Amino acid sequence: MNHSRSIDKDTTLCMSLAARPSNIGTRFHNYLYNELGLNYLYKAFTTTDLAAAIGGIRGLGIRGCAISMPYKEDVIALVDVMHESASAIESVNTIVNESGTLHAYNTDYQAVADLLAEHALPTNYTFAIAGSGGMAKAVVAALRNSGFDDGIVIARNREAGQALAAKYGFDWQPDLDDARPDLLLNATPIGMTGGPESDALPFPHEAVAAASAVFDVVAKPPDTPLVRTARDLGKTVVSGAEVIALQAAEQFALYTGVRPTREQIERASAYSRAVE
Repeated sequence: MNHSRSIDKDTTLCMSLAARPSNIGTRFHNYLYNELGLNYLYKAFTTTDLAAAIGGIRGLGIRGCAISMPYKEDVIALVDVMHESASAIESVNTIVNESGTLHAYNTDYQAVADLLAEHALPTNYTFAIAGSGGMAKAVVAALRNSGFDDGIVIARNREAGQALAAKYGFDWQPDLDDARPDLLLNATPIGMTGGPESDALPFPHEAVAAASAVFDVVAKPPDTPLVRTARDLGKTVVSGAEVIALQAAEQFALYTGVRPTREQIERASAYSRAVE
């Protein structure tokens, strides 16, 4: 990779906001800026003052911002234009600054829908998804719109879980209990590096053993406890590393107007995970 690129007053800044920032997005975007010769720079941030951070994007002319847990819903009140991908599921993972007007999108939804198709997961599979936050909203919407019609939303938050399930015609349970669905999906921080449950499984081991496929949206680490367990059991696995690469590529196109090729995305994704 070419490291001779210099930063100047005309460099366009893009960023991310997450409770626990990683280097994955930073390395992914900066790799492609280098490869494509774009005068852009990407930097990861966290914040305890979301309104001030979003005000900074607007006031400083920051071109784009990726939004991660736990800000995907709280940021809605702070943007100017909600595009269909974000408004339909009431969750934002991408902000694009057009001359001070903040446009909100959700590229998670499309990434999940693309991966369900790419891995040819049968739509007659029963499923259970853990989570009721912004990422869970994207996954549940993608499942419904991809043709899955028999599922359970597993969420400790009764109000949010019931609302999400009801919106798409699914059931809600606080725990998986004795259910043994074909497809298990994790849209919680369980298994995430640095979190309080980084070594935990979001589902009982018996349920993973009984499932045919597992989909974990947690990207750090790419081999979460759920992914490792499912692979050891010979299950079909879709990882958060795949989700983050596809949604980041869509963000990249929104920020720069340049759509990287599949090969460029794969190289950037491999580079992003090589060193943490």
